[in-house]
Amino acid sequence: MKQSITLFVCLALSVSSLYAGFQQRTVSYELDGVTFESTIVWNGELDEAKPGILMVPNWMGPTEASLKKAKQIADDDFVVMMVDMYGTAVRPTNGGEAGAAAGKLREDRALMRARAAKALEVFREHGKSGEIPLNAKQVAGIGFCFGGGTVLELARSGIDLDAVVSFHGDLLSPTLASDAVNTQAKVLVLHGAADPYVPQEHVQEWVAVMNATQVDWTLVQFSGAVHSFTDPSANSDGARYDKRTAKRAFEMMDDLFDEIWD
Repeated sequence: MKQSITLFVCLALSVSSLYAGFQQRTVSYELDGVTFESTIVWNGELDEAKPGILMVPNWMGPTEASLKKAKQIADDDFVVMMVDMYGTAVRPTNGGEAGAAAGKLREDRALMRARAAKALEVFREHGKSGEIPLNAKQVAGIGFCFGGGTVLELARSGIDLDAVVSFHGDLLSPTLASDAVNTQAKVLVLHGAADPYVPQEHVQEWVAVMNATQVDWTLVQFSGAVHSFTDPSANSDGARYDKRTAKRAFEMMDDLFDEIWD
């Protein structure tokens, strides 16, 4: 089992000591007059280029908790870019602000795709330049909640990604029926079977659409799990951390990456 999975369930460990050798770089870029700051993290002791993971956080955007998660996922195996989907002027401080920021992009899927695609372009450019130890030919996207829906939407644009993994993410899209067929990436959806925010009606609609495509997709539903099952801070009836489910989900992500990159 990868060390990164163990770290997700050993929350008492000190992040500063675990990641003392990590490098991180804040990268600024612009799109349509909006400035974004995403953060790339990797183990500073890497002696060769590694596959990359474009990580879209939940609706709170770039936070210290998301940065910690990026480092946990990176471990010794990947270079991870924590994506800023909102722009530097938008940093939600509560659920209401986060809902408004995420809602703006959910209502404009072209804008959502454009911002995620720009982040991917910037990520790859830094790898190609040799500034970071990234193999720009091996990149996947992952996301959590809002971020899960974002990487699925990006994949539906037909963009070149090896895989996308959605953790308790949104499944539906206004153009799902027409655009799902464009997906080139392998798709892994990790879903809480009792999630009240992405209910079974959404799941079954997504499955029906995907069954009509040739996309290589996998859906895993975890019994008893609700929304945000990978988020240690989630503690409500509809959104709650589940240690067992989180561990299994990250192992499934790693299994997929082992399959496509080893």
